[in-house]
Amino acid sequence: MAKPEIKGTPIPLAAGVQYAEDAIVSKTLIDKKTGTLTLFAFDAGQGLSEHTSPYDATVQVVEGTAVLTIGGQRVEARAGELVIMPANVPHDVRAETRFKMLLIMIR
Repeated sequence: MAKPEIKGTPIPLAAGVQYAEDAIVSKTLIDKKTGTLTLFAFDAGQGLSEHTSPYDATVQVVEGTAVLTIGGQRVEARAGELVIMPANVPHDVRAETRFKMLLIMIR
């Protein structure tokens, strides 16, 4: 089945990806050599383990509250807030409660 065209149309971010019990669900909106846009829905208790990226990674919280650890510092971000995680700095993402985010990676 062909992927629907998203360019030039409004994208309801919160409705763009659904929660799944005990899981992280992701939906890639754009995947190009120059960067990616990926929607995530984290169920409570789920997370991405500590890692680094050679590029800045930007998290836009769409729904709920995200808990990030960036270079050992705990950061909470709520719906409507944006956090830029610097390149080459260890970071992780955890869901103490359900939340949705848009991950923006520009290379």
